[in-house]
Amino acid sequence: MPWTIDPKHAHLDFAVKHLGISTVRGRFTKFRAEIEESNQTLRSLVVSVDASSIDTSEPQRDQHLRSGDFLDAEHYPEIRFISTGVTARGQGQYRVQGELTMRGQTHPVTFDVEVSEAMKDPWGGTRAAATGKGKLHRKDWGLTWNQALEFGGWAVGDEVQFSFDLEAVAAAPAAAR
Repeated sequence: MPWTIDPKHAHLDFAVKHLGISTVRGRFTKFRAEIEESNQTLRSLVVSVDASSIDTSEPQRDQHLRSGDFLDAEHYPEIRFISTGVTARGQGQYRVQGELTMRGQTHPVTFDVEVSEAMKDPWGGTRAAATGKGKLHRKDWGLTWNQALEFGGWAVGDEVQFSFDLEAVAAAPAAAR
């Protein structure tokens, strides 16, 4: 059964070290996902993210992150994840493997997902939720801009942690003919 993300009840967040002493957090405000399940088991996941929707609550930094130094959103407007394997780990827990394409480069990533049981919502639909987290190394995708610090270290950390909370609505069954 296919599911559609409810964008009003979804977050796609990231965090990266800044100056080696603090963490900058942000999110993408525009994304969509295609989720496939059968027999209440996650089967596949495809996520498309609008790279220009990056938001760290600091407009100047966001503009820099959209530039060619980082996401190059003008030339690579979409960040895309396509699952290549889903391993059930019991009690709604999954390990999802897939290919992440960013800045025209595709590399494998793996993350953990927890899926809630489906329920009927007040409007007659069926809903479920999922949370997930993982990490990647930005340099693998050519996001290499950085600035050396006088005391040693770098302005921007290499490891990017990401997390998401998604509420999804099951597609309505096709009307009987």
